[in-house]
Amino acid sequence: MSEVDRPGGYWLPQVAPPPRRHPLRLVVVLLVAATLSAVALGVGRAAWQAAFTFPLVSSLRTPLAGLPPWGPSTVSPPASPSGGSADPSALVAKVAPGLVDINTQLGYQNGEGAGTGIVLTPSGEVLTNNHVINGATSITVTDIGNGQTYAATVVGYDRNHDVAVLKMQGASGLQTASIGDSNAVAVGDEIAAIGNAGGVGGTPSIAAGTVSALDQAITVSDDTTGSSEQLDGLIQVAADVEPGDSGGPLVNTAGQVVGVNTAGAAGSRVESTTSEGMAIPINDAIAISKQIDSGPGSANVHIGLTGILGIMVREPHSGVRSWYGSTVPGVLVAGVTPGSPGEQSGLAAGDVIMSLDGATVDSPTTLTSLLTTHHPGDLVRVAWADQSGQQQNAAVRLAAGPPA
Repeated sequence: MSEVDRPGGYWLPQVAPPPRRHPLRLVVVLLVAATLSAVALGVGRAAWQAAFTFPLVSSLRTPLAGLPPWGPSTVSPPASPSGGSADPSALVAKVAPGLVDINTQLGYQNGEGAGTGIVLTPSGEVLTNNHVINGATSITVTDIGNGQTYAATVVGYDRNHDVAVLKMQGASGLQTASIGDSNAVAVGDEIAAIGNAGGVGGTPSIAAGTVSALDQAITVSDDTTGSSEQLDGLIQVAADVEPGDSGGPLVNTAGQVVGVNTAGAAGSRVESTTSEGMAIPINDAIAISKQIDSGPGSANVHIGLTGILGIMVREPHSGVRSWYGSTVPGVLVAGVTPGSPGEQSGLAAGDVIMSLDGATVDSPTTLTSLLTTHHPGDLVRVAWADQSGQQQNAAVRLAAGPPA
């Protein structure tokens, strides 16, 4: 196992994908996904990963292994962890038909990933986390209601709020999830996180617990670069949420979806006073999904295919700064994909990108934000300093790539 220089200075192990699915599959492949995203997009942000980096308060994890695929059984349910009337197996039976397992191929690194999605429409619109599909070159989803697998495309995503909307190709007559009201959620409410824990597929597992706080925030940062980004307004839960649950529903005792399970980034540090799981309020997630459906895009929301430069970037270290001059802003080109727009423009490893379309590029995150509003085929002007210190610029036509 070797370490890869992640854009933005994030260091993550690069691991060959396992030959078959197993409970630890998701943890391994999402580390590969972080590297893929950098290669494909040429932007250095803290790629969201479906794995918590802060400890979770364990409540009840019920794998419900006795249930047959795609349906409930008569297995006796365990007792509710909080002594209430919540029935975990009944919740799974009610909620599961409105969910999908999401599997992604990460073509640039021959990796794969997995997560969960919530079915919003009978024609196959799916709500999930952006980090579940980040860097994916192909996506398939298996509808738990009918057991069929469909190819899926990305309708749009909001990387700053970790929300994405997918469309299942050729789907119809699907059972949808029952959407609740996250404004009605209160501290102490019994809840359950349901999803594709461990990325193993089949009947969803359930983590039952309680709401411990509302309107919470987590900041994901990298100690190497000092860059950070924040998710706020989150529902804090005392429930044993696991990798693979990301994008899946947080439900109340009536089986209504009140949140979307999410987490901090693997390989990054979560600055938070809490040690519990988090979920995006469903009212917020649905509002973003409607914005994606209606278009157009915005500074946060990207609609349709992603435009890429095809380079890897990172924050320049102090030696590079002194070589180019301490006043030179920008991000260091750490690698260029052969045949990419970046290579065709003349960009090379060791160059420092200073601006995009006249806007200063002072961090990998800034470059990502500037590219969010663009699409394949768009012409952008990139200015950079080469390794000799000479300033260069070129008009670059973006290629199609995986979601950021």
